[in-house]
Amino acid sequence: MARVVVVGDLMTDTVARAAYPLAKGSDTPAAVTMHGGGSAANVASWLAIEGTETAFVGRRGSDIAGRNRDMELMGMGVDARLVMDPDRPTGSCVVLVTHKGDRTMLSDPGANAALLPEDIPQDLFTQGAHLHLSGYSLLNEGSRNAGRHALKLARGAGMSISVDAGSSSPLKRVGAEPFLEWTQGARLLIVNTAEAEVLTGRDEAQAAAKVLTAWYPQVVIKMGAEGALYFNNTRAEPITAPAEPLEKIVDGTGAGDAFVAGFLPPWLDGKPAAEALAAGNRLAARAMSHIGARPRLDIVDNEIR
Repeated sequence: MARVVVVGDLMTDTVARAAYPLAKGSDTPAAVTMHGGGSAANVASWLAIEGTETAFVGRRGSDIAGRNRDMELMGMGVDARLVMDPDRPTGSCVVLVTHKGDRTMLSDPGANAALLPEDIPQDLFTQGAHLHLSGYSLLNEGSRNAGRHALKLARGAGMSISVDAGSSSPLKRVGAEPFLEWTQGARLLIVNTAEAEVLTGRDEAQAAAKVLTAWYPQVVIKMGAEGALYFNNTRAEPITAPAEPLEKIVDGTGAGDAFVAGFLPPWLDGKPAAEALAAGNRLAARAMSHIGARPRLDIVDNEIR
């Protein structure tokens, strides 16, 4: 199994899960909890607890939240290469989860927005390793140069590269053309249906995937309850895998990140795409079975014991 280097965002998620429909201008009972978050850090966490040698590169504040996030990553077995920012706080995100499970996120990137090219440790970029770059690093102007530098280092080392598109709203603000240009050389793009539509203008996943293979040799589109789709530039038809059955979605936060962590190891091992998609869907379902975007630390601790 190749070592995976994940570069990108680290956050603290405050998850407010409403018990009833939101009462605008008034109070709604909710369960409010705090968890480690950040798309890239989530991917690294799930990879590590599933047994993949994983390094995470990011930036945190010099606050208690940053220290806690650092310790969590190390506790999950991640080689955490976090630069401490003396001025900015650790990134934070308020996740509003409705009584039906729909999510809205309010994000403050904090220290993530100051990730610099010199923060990227060159010793991690070696032939045979794999880089996964969070799209948030490119969508945020402050960290964009660092994200592009990581891609340059990976290409120079002959590493395989995967990227995700972050989130549809900031992707739309930045624009499809710049993102496609910045990520040239990536072997794999992983997006959801909304991000695929922003990049291609196509609202149907298969059509969007075909368009995207003009830029990326391989494309995966996450389709939520419909599962996931894989397409490459040598196939006539896509490969699909259904979503894992789940009696109840407790919290969908981080499910897409867990999918990435489930997909990458079998894909890197050269397993069939259908097998990699199924592994991604299984881990996504596991993430949706509890509150928070990361693996549950109590389960990790029990597995270690």
